[in-house]
Amino acid sequence: MKKYIYTMMLILMGIVVAQGQRMLPKQKGWEVNAGILSNDRIGNDYYINLAMTINGKNGNYQLWALEYTHQYHNYKNLSIPQETYTAEGGCGFFLLGDAYKNITLNAAITGVLGYESVNGGEQLLYDGAKIVSDDNFIYGAGARLSLETYLSDHFVLLLQGRTKILWGTDMKQFRPSAGVGIRFNF
Repeated sequence: MKKYIYTMMLILMGIVVAQGQRMLPKQKGWEVNAGILSNDRIGNDYYINLAMTINGKNGNYQLWALEYTHQYHNYKNLSIPQETYTAEGGCGFFLLGDAYKNITLNAAITGVLGYESVNGGEQLLYDGAKIVSDDNFIYGAGARLSLETYLSDHFVLLLQGRTKILWGTDMKQFRPSAGVGIRFNF
């Protein structure tokens, strides 16, 4: 009986110690996100994001990310591709969560810089029509609301709702999206 009690005590102590190691200040993490853009149709419009986080105090963190976005615009029977390459940096803020930070709700605000290309830079279409949107350097702001849950002490599952407001573009300035991701904390 003593062996059983000692074993249970060690397991419980291990769980408490492991949960105490979450969201440590200066802890770094890498995350990969993918999702869909909020358009009239869901299909080939997507984004892929690679980010680094650096935890601060009280569950807040710095966020640095690189992103590739690919979407199509319809013209007659043709789909015109638009590609966007962005870098963003900002801060994430802890909003809600349980005491062990098993599940947290975070909001982030970022600054965005990037480049967008419409139809690979080709302005003339097969029927002689000309695309009036040029390739541009873009800038703006981004925001995201993420629900984060720890799968283990190092792996975090992310569900996100995001938006970006971009200037310097000939296309839509307001670009909402939703996605899922995973973070590995070192």
